[in-house]
Amino acid sequence: MKVDAGKLRSALATPSPDIRLYLLHGPDEAGAQAMVQRLAAGVGADAERIDLDAAALKNDPARLADEAASLSLFGGARFIRAAPVGEESLAALTALLDADRAGNPVIALAPTVRSTAKIVKLALDSPRAMACAFYEPTAAEAEKLVTTMARELGLQPEGGTARRIADAAGNDRAVMARELEKLALYLDADPERPHPLTDDAIDAIGADLAETATIELVAAIVDGQTGTLGTALERAGEGGASPIPWLRAVARRLLALAEMRAEIDGGEPPASVMKRHRIFFREEAATLAALRRWSPAMLAEALLRVRRAERAVMAPNNAGTVLADAAAVELARAAAHRR
Repeated sequence: MKVDAGKLRSALATPSPDIRLYLLHGPDEAGAQAMVQRLAAGVGADAERIDLDAAALKNDPARLADEAASLSLFGGARFIRAAPVGEESLAALTALLDADRAGNPVIALAPTVRSTAKIVKLALDSPRAMACAFYEPTAAEAEKLVTTMARELGLQPEGGTARRIADAAGNDRAVMARELEKLALYLDADPERPHPLTDDAIDAIGADLAETATIELVAAIVDGQTGTLGTALERAGEGGASPIPWLRAVARRLLALAEMRAEIDGGEPPASVMKRHRIFFREEAATLAALRRWSPAMLAEALLRVRRAERAVMAPNNAGTVLADAAAVELARAAAHRR
């Protein structure tokens, strides 16, 4: 059956034994990962998690159903996380839904499949499954999401604090959740003891990511300024800040350059392209230099590297900021060779 994110959150909070499969598809991996944590909490803090990947499901389609029906080694609750999955997992998911019994819920993350995929149709048509599409939230959706998550933690956003947190987190669900958790702990907030969320509280724990540092880092990468890259990375990561916001800022810059480059290559005057994209006059020279430096092929490859780094950072048991820093160094060096 098809559900939206709100219904899915409620369902995962108290998992029903009638639902065997939760299929989360779409490019917003941060949103999907947040739902995995939601299920973990719903099943129980001490629940055992079994991780399976697409290769395991493809090579042994019966294993998923077996794991769903197996008892925990320690006798407690358990659930299965399958990620990332695609069409190669159709047989395994079908076997799970057709099995005689399955006591442990399965949550499957399919970030690259479309809504027309066979595994999505399978979940949509089954009363034993829930399918939910995840796309990166718009600014307005992110603000509403912050408000919802804040209230669940006992925080009451005032003024523009919800928008401020969403902007600081780059509209990333996981980052927003972590910042709100820190704020709730700092304010000793709880659903039974709600507390106003003010700008003063955000300032006190430094929930804002350093906007200036992010701008400097994006410029260092795009302009190939390898000499200043280290300092920019250090500033952007102060206080243990997540690299996801600046990775997305780099991606937005690369996408904008790709669009402008395509228009210029199509015969439009650079001045007209700059005006259409609302490039600030003081940034025009740097933007033109970047357009000359980055070829369409380089931009496409750079975007792939940024997206790959973002997925790696969001994956469980990852190397954290090291992965993002490595991607930044690679991109800056590539741009430096074209200076």
